[in-house]
Amino acid sequence: MALFGAKSFRIDVEGGQVPCITFGTGERDLVILPGLRFSSIEKNASAAAYYFRIFAKEFRVFVIDRKEPLEEGCTIHDLAEDTAEAMRNLGIEYAAVYGASQGGMIAQDLAIHHPEMVEKLVLGVTAGRTNTTIEAAVHTWIELMDRSGYEAVAKDYAKRGYSEKYMKRYRFLLPVAVKLQKKMPKERFLNLARACLTCDTYRHLSSVRCPVFVIGGGRDRIVSGAASLEIAEKLGCECYLYRKLSHEAYNEAKDFNRRVYGFLIRDDV
Repeated sequence: MALFGAKSFRIDVEGGQVPCITFGTGERDLVILPGLRFSSIEKNASAAAYYFRIFAKEFRVFVIDRKEPLEEGCTIHDLAEDTAEAMRNLGIEYAAVYGASQGGMIAQDLAIHHPEMVEKLVLGVTAGRTNTTIEAAVHTWIELMDRSGYEAVAKDYAKRGYSEKYMKRYRFLLPVAVKLQKKMPKERFLNLARACLTCDTYRHLSSVRCPVFVIGGGRDRIVSGAASLEIAEKLGCECYLYRKLSHEAYNEAKDFNRRVYGFLIRDDV
């Protein structure tokens, strides 16, 4: 029996389908937008439900991936419009939205252009515009993918994304984890990676009206810790940084999801 009734499926949108996972028994809707990945969320329903289990009783949770197939040259705004259409087709009228990394870029665009759909917004390890840290990481991954493939990209991501302490402890597991994943086609990954370079929500953030919580890593070597701080300053919203962690703060910090949950269930924001 699937954990928390978790199931994986696809929802039709214009020009394709969006892979989704749903679980939970709550009365409120929560949309989770994951970051750039090597593989689709499909067939990972139980794993997702376990990872986000803290939300299962309070919320009806929807994890929404990127459309398949993607148009060449898609932007963060395009991905946000796909997300909005998927939400409408799922019957989600008004939801809390939690986006991490690229998912946080999409979540910002969604809140800007479809404010009527977003009750609360959580932005994890993300940015409101490109910066030199993002450009260096993404351009490196594009080059490595073309030249050497997924294992080289994963090695570079791990070096940038995890703390040195974490890498010393778990470095030996990285090659195994990469090999076990059913990876998306290379061109799809490259298309999604390039989309990160189109993020340009910062100048429109003042139009966001819902409560927002920003959470990130102070030593983030993929989007930078400063990116979280500038979003929070622009919005005048609550922000929490794990000072010693990088982009994978959401995996390394045991209380990351608990902090997100605490914000989402509070009545005073």
